[in-house]
Amino acid sequence: MGIKIGFICTGNSARSQIAEGFGKFYAEKFKKNIEIYSAGSNPSGHVHPVAIKVMAEKGIDISKNRSKSLEEIPLKDLDYVITLCGDAAETCPVIPDVDTQHWELPDPAKVEGTEDEKVEAFRKIRDEIEEKVKNLIDSIIV
Repeated sequence: MGIKIGFICTGNSARSQIAEGFGKFYAEKFKKNIEIYSAGSNPSGHVHPVAIKVMAEKGIDISKNRSKSLEEIPLKDLDYVITLCGDAAETCPVIPDVDTQHWELPDPAKVEGTEDEKVEAFRKIRDEIEEKVKNLIDSIIV
């Protein structure tokens, strides 16, 4: 029986999808029996194309991922819930009776500016998420 981690956000289109991609990558790399999920309290219905692009730059394909609701993942079976909402206006869900961590990360999809500036915002968040996910997976004893 492995550990189950859920990365939860509002739309499940960018930050939680990036975290899911890195979670699966590092669980496999560190050879840990960890199942990774992501979902949103109000799923957007799509994975943000720039999230797919910046993850491809790291060699991780999330293009086949889809935006999922909380009902589509084994919420009650999760060992860890990581919420990734940053803006106070966002409504990060609270999951009772689970080891919950909140990573306050701004939504790169809300960045305005040139295409290059938007991509750079996604890269910055991607790199921050990668470091946090890598440390989390590395710290879990299974």
